[in-house]
Amino acid sequence: MYYKILILSLIAITAIPLLVDNVFAHGLGGDVAPPLSFGGMEVTVFTQLDPSDITVGKVDSANLSVRFYDTLTDVNLDQVTYRVELWRSGDLLARSLFYDKDGTLDIEIKPKFGCSADKLWKCTQYYGEIEGTSGGLFARGEGRPVVDGPIFDKGGLYNIKVDIEGATSPKILVAEPLSFETFVSIAQEQDFLIQTASAEELPVTVKTYYDDVENFAYNKSSHKISFKMPFDWTPEYVELVQVVHQEIRVPKSFDPYSAETSFVGYVDGVKVDQRALLIDPYSSETENIVHFLITGNELKRINDELGPSHQTSGEMFFELMPEGVVQKNSFNVAFENGYTAFIAWETKYGAGQEIPFEFSFFNADGKLVKDAIYAFALSDPQGKQFNVVTGDNPEQFVGVKAVEGISTEPIYIPTEGMYTLYLTLTGEGFFNYDTFYAGQHIFEVGSAGSSTSNSTVPVSNVVSIPDWVKNNAGWWAAGEIDDNTFANGIEYMIKVEIILVPVTESGAEKQDAVIPDWVKTNAGWWAAGEIDDNTFANGIQYLIKEGIIAV
Repeated sequence: MYYKILILSLIAITAIPLLVDNVFAHGLGGDVAPPLSFGGMEVTVFTQLDPSDITVGKVDSANLSVRFYDTLTDVNLDQVTYRVELWRSGDLLARSLFYDKDGTLDIEIKPKFGCSADKLWKCTQYYGEIEGTSGGLFARGEGRPVVDGPIFDKGGLYNIKVDIEGATSPKILVAEPLSFETFVSIAQEQDFLIQTASAEELPVTVKTYYDDVENFAYNKSSHKISFKMPFDWTPEYVELVQVVHQEIRVPKSFDPYSAETSFVGYVDGVKVDQRALLIDPYSSETENIVHFLITGNELKRINDELGPSHQTSGEMFFELMPEGVVQKNSFNVAFENGYTAFIAWETKYGAGQEIPFEFSFFNADGKLVKDAIYAFALSDPQGKQFNVVTGDNPEQFVGVKAVEGISTEPIYIPTEGMYTLYLTLTGEGFFNYDTFYAGQHIFEVGSAGSSTSNSTVPVSNVVSIPDWVKNNAGWWAAGEIDDNTFANGIEYMIKVEIILVPVTESGAEKQDAVIPDWVKTNAGWWAAGEIDDNTFANGIQYLIKEGIIAV
């Protein structure tokens, strides 16, 4: 069920085919090229690796999927002849013709180490049957063409160039080949040692998705970690880059890099946006992980700030510095598929500020959901919706992506009070779900420096409200009965167990307390059948907590 606050944004989308949009990024295992016009269609190529997160030396085989399809209908073109090239750092690694009858080509990539040829492509070998008309390698039955070469043997950004030379028949060639370029990144782990002020040596791993890192250093007094890597800062190249991804893994036993620490990051001396740093204390039992996720827009901002001379520097310099232990407010949102979102923000932020809310998504086993896709909105204490986020192009792809299962959303909160977060899981990986999963939570935002009580109310069968109570709620929402009459009626029905809601701690009873407008708004929606019993019960629990209703 979609909650009312998201209905206006999402209602039109449910009747539209959900297509893949440009939501991928260098540093991930998938990418989609900008579409081209062809025969009245808008066609493109989508490339995807399986597994999607490959680390050098940890896989001996990977599947490269190349899909050719019409973005207007999400339908593949069939009987396609592909010319596929793989490049890394300007070196050609592989080039061959392929054919696939249904428009999704699967190629098995087998990394080969130790190539000493003057041209890396000379070490590459190709296996598979040849389709007689197109001359391309193709799959018969369950088999796949195989490419065995110096591919994914080193970390970094791989450029996949795809020319479509024929479509709808192996005999039909396009007048001019349709050329597409996509990028995927392969991770490489580099191990370093840092020496603490007490002369203890600790291992630190940098997992780079872009290029080899160099000049790794640790400052004992500030606990700053720094390193650099080659990078092309020319505007033409930066325009192609969606994100630069690096991970710094530090032992959990090292207090300056604890899970409760706040960090600041710099690239080439420029402080990066707070959304560019993600702290992951969940994925490893022994390490805390800090992610640098520098978006293309952030790269452009850095270039603009440092001026034209920076464009020829040829390198990127990272600095990560802990700022100290912080306290956080938090709450959970549960979904029907068993997933849970954990939302937190530092107590130093409060009403009247832009607050960086951290969203973390977990599956039923408590593990981070990598590449979770979500949409959300909020309502203020008066029930007015604001900050609706459904993605850059929700007509085609609903939601925004939490690349590592964690994302930061800066949201301006104007005043103190009770707010409602409406959060919807719309997909995972590269695609939207067929069915979305919605959850919500009422939470309190106080002044900067204050801790709030935002305990989560689980959705369960302890909520039981007879349908006839909706009449009372509807009358109250319409102004036909006053606040005290409604509150007294609800209080009585809870006491005699006509209404069952989860137990919550009661606040001090208040005489002639005013019920917030958002509670009345929820009551009207509930009476009209637009929100469910659990959502309405959250409003009742708030009245109990505030002492407006005594039970």
